[in-house]
Amino acid sequence: MSPEGAGSGVRGPQAISDAQNAAGSDAKGSRIHPQPNNPPPVGWRHDASGGYAGIDSEIGGSKVKKFVFGLPVLSLLAALVLVIVFFAFLRHWAAIHTGTLNESGPYYGFWSGFGSDIGEATLIGAVSVGIYTGVRKVNCHTKGCWRIGHHPLEGTPYHLCRKHHPDVPTEGASYEHILEQHRKYMEAQ
Repeated sequence: MSPEGAGSGVRGPQAISDAQNAAGSDAKGSRIHPQPNNPPPVGWRHDASGGYAGIDSEIGGSKVKKFVFGLPVLSLLAALVLVIVFFAFLRHWAAIHTGTLNESGPYYGFWSGFGSDIGEATLIGAVSVGIYTGVRKVNCHTKGCWRIGHHPLEGTPYHLCRKHHPDVPTEGASYEHILEQHRKYMEAQ
């Protein structure tokens, strides 16, 4: 028996890999073979059978990941250094703008200035939640759809838009379609 065949008695991942290579497929059961006039895609590596086995991780993929991860980390470190260097100035600026300096009494400046915005923020938050709740109640109940749900789906508590409702035509209702729907309704009663 040959050591590369599936019947060689050799067990384990290497025997499976050898058998798949001999059969012309990879672990997922597919293999890309080169075409005569088509060059390989950029970054792909060759495998043992002359096909392309996948993207080579050393060509660009890891560099982009390092850059995408490294840029925010470096920005955060630079911001931290700036805060440490200018800490006294930033603390004084925050004290003035929040009104916590002893103007004419403890925290009078806060409640007269920055603290008075707490009520406005609460009001804006409550109105925003109310608008969101109202929109959520009247919009299409299909997940992720923000269209207005004008059409109730019979037998369910859902209201759907014309795109997701099964009985509403998407291009607009023709006169014949309207009459057909009315006829079906009248027969059901």
